[in-house]
Amino acid sequence: MRSRTETSGRRDFIKRLAMPSAAGAMTMRKDAHGDEVSLLGYGMMRLPTVDGGHANSYSGGSSAAIDREEVYAQVDLAIERGVNYFDTSPAYCRGESEGVTGDALARHPRERYKIATKMSNFSPSQYPIEKSRELYERSRKLLHAERIDYYLLHAVGMGGFKTFQKRYVENGAIEFCLRERDAGRIRNLGFSYHGDKRAWEWLIDRHGKYHWDFVQIQLNYVDWRHGYETNKRNQDAIYLYGECEKRDIPVVVMEPLLGGRLARFNHALAENLVPLDPEASLAEWALRFAGHHRKVLTVLSGMTYREHLEENCAIFSPLKPLSDRELAVLEEAALAFISDRSVSCNSCNYCMPCPYGLDIPGIFSLYNAALSRKKPDWREFLAEYRRRIPYLRQANHCTGCGVCVAHCPQSIDIPREMRRMEGLIESLGEKELSQ
Repeated sequence: MRSRTETSGRRDFIKRLAMPSAAGAMTMRKDAHGDEVSLLGYGMMRLPTVDGGHANSYSGGSSAAIDREEVYAQVDLAIERGVNYFDTSPAYCRGESEGVTGDALARHPRERYKIATKMSNFSPSQYPIEKSRELYERSRKLLHAERIDYYLLHAVGMGGFKTFQKRYVENGAIEFCLRERDAGRIRNLGFSYHGDKRAWEWLIDRHGKYHWDFVQIQLNYVDWRHGYETNKRNQDAIYLYGECEKRDIPVVVMEPLLGGRLARFNHALAENLVPLDPEASLAEWALRFAGHHRKVLTVLSGMTYREHLEENCAIFSPLKPLSDRELAVLEEAALAFISDRSVSCNSCNYCMPCPYGLDIPGIFSLYNAALSRKKPDWREFLAEYRRRIPYLRQANHCTGCGVCVAHCPQSIDIPREMRRMEGLIESLGEKELSQ
């Protein structure tokens, strides 16, 4: 469910949408073939559920059925507002995203939308080429798509270089995708990058051979210069973007809000950004930064609620470029953001399910939310922790098995952080008893 501060901030922004100055045409960019693409892309990984939640797997996700009527209504609204890029995957929303997305889009003329999906062959059982091909063909069927407009090798680098080689190189998956592109069944071929520099260099250095039509990277004003600083396995986005720019490869942006952390109220950010424009939301600053760079083709946002869609469409209709002063202040905000003691968890849920039942993203999310306040209320944090994290899913049940670490795109040492969380909870409990 939405936090109070997130909801109120969004609601305040919505009041501005009725103003004439907020109206305009969606900013469009051109892809490698000269086709126009909306600068705002609809990420179909947090589809709404009938109970008011979203279907993004575990932490914060709901097990309720996807609300198809609401998805259809939001897709209709997005297309009406000029959004034409819809991004999905076989792995999203409990495996249901492609089917729902395909059904929603099929109600519109094909020229009104572009489909992006992925070869999400994460399981070793899916590495053989015949299994990876089955994923691809199933995607085309569910999406009602004779042609996939943007097809990605999914999460390249996650799990390390050897895993990347097994998923895409040794099994001939890249060559298969190239043949499908030559046949016209894939319009644009690219990959999404998640952290292993050797895998990045292997692919980007072979651009002359593979002719990547686009690359998807994590880009936001924190990771722009501090991706490596915050996580030694990451690369700074300015480096990744620069490598694409000099090869004239369009860039698709993921994590523009850093897993929502740049959209939630945070005193370290607000103290820098609010004076620039008291009416602008924190999300607006982050999205404007992501879209500011000329080789960015589209900025993906996972939009569960209609007000998110309304706000994001307004931000990109049209996009207001950032001034040098605004860019400088965003860098100041980034420095303030990384100076805290938060865990660099984006709630992507790749670490889940935990073999021992821990709610890993839920624990980190509560902790980061407490730190985002100017003066953290640790008594309130302890109460929320006990209320929202069932006892058997709490940090003290971590065995240190490390299964989660290999799946974390941010390379967080999750067992170590769980020990830190356990120590914090114990000390807060002891303080509570002593009072």
